[in-house]
Amino acid sequence: MIRAKFRCNSVEFRGDPADDNTPRTYVLTPVYDTSTPENARFTKATPWGELKMNVDNPAARFEVGQMYYVDFTPAKG
Repeated sequence: MIRAKFRCNSVEFRGDPADDNTPRTYVLTPVYDTSTPENARFTKATPWGELKMNVDNPAARFEVGQMYYVDFTPAKG
């Protein structure tokens, strides 16, 4: 498994922002911050990039400014 740490930078609503069922597009970028030992480790491992995803599941929401771990594990077929 490979773990990365990303920060949600923006959300774009694909309809009415007041409607919880409105699909959203999130843009997350790797944490680039050396203020804590953990963040410094992630900064060294993944200094740049972008994760952009469309989400239409009301239960799967990301908050702008919040950091999230992203785990990569191999998948079969």
